[in-house]
Amino acid sequence: MESITKNRQSPEVLRAMIERAYGAGQVPAGDGWASELGHGWFNVAYRIRLRDGAEVVLKIAPPPAVEVMAYEHGAMSIELATLDLLRSRTAVPVPAVHFADRSRELCDADYFFMPYIDADNLGIIAETLPAAERDALMEQLGAANREINSVRGEHFGPLAGPGHATWRQAFTTMTENVLLDGERRGVDIGWEYDTVRAAVAAHADSLDEVTEACLVEWDLWASNVMVRDGRIVCVIDHERAFYGDPLMEAGFTGTQMSAAFGDPAPFMRGYGHGELTGTERTRRRLYCLYLVLIMVIETVYRGHTDTKQYDWARPRLDEAMALLGHTRR
Repeated sequence: MESITKNRQSPEVLRAMIERAYGAGQVPAGDGWASELGHGWFNVAYRIRLRDGAEVVLKIAPPPAVEVMAYEHGAMSIELATLDLLRSRTAVPVPAVHFADRSRELCDADYFFMPYIDADNLGIIAETLPAAERDALMEQLGAANREINSVRGEHFGPLAGPGHATWRQAFTTMTENVLLDGERRGVDIGWEYDTVRAAVAAHADSLDEVTEACLVEWDLWASNVMVRDGRIVCVIDHERAFYGDPLMEAGFTGTQMSAAFGDPAPFMRGYGHGELTGTERTRRRLYCLYLVLIMVIETVYRGHTDTKQYDWARPRLDEAMALLGHTRR
């Protein structure tokens, strides 16, 4: 996916980064030792073959001059913190961090190295798999996601703070920040921004049911899952994590918008979650609205050269508003 947030670097800078991380003896010579991994939407990532033949991944944060959405500030620091939490407090397979550099001496952004995972991306191969195998992997994902959510925080909201005492405060602030991002760049979301604000406010009391601040990945789609031989071997891309309501996880999105986001049943079986209660459905509808607002608004911040994502997401925003009782006359 092409995006102006991708902070590509020259071979000379990449070699300097490799030397700092692994030493001069691992700096590759010749050509063909680096290739860009093009599946991501935000950071640039390179697959790199070191001089001894070992393969690693280098991930570089966006350039500081490129404006990002409010919730994306410090995304790489969030990812590094989340990886540390998951390695120390769960058995969920995540990449090790070989080296992280926040000095900005070699390039204008943070970066880190991790091992290359020799496995298939579930989001890419899912439709080629037999249904039973695909469902089994989604059940594994549900179980892994539940383990991730078992990590507790001391506040709601961003990992590093400042936090909120209640989930209602945290989520309404998160949503307001997204709306302000859209207004600042004049993004046409198809609705008056204050109408969206009113829809959130009308259902915000449903958020008060959430009293435990759980680690939420939020971006744990199949495309962030690496699989091999019928098993999940690694979960990648942890830069959107926060402390909040586990129902915000991607796997639950289809409970309210299955036509757009797929059948959630295998994920929910693996997670061990039964049918949603009325209040849970309301909360999940608010989370669907939050998701599709970002999907519409981020297209401007990413500098997309085509309208494919916007054209898909805009009708989904209408669907999310309808779930909250707002339809076009």
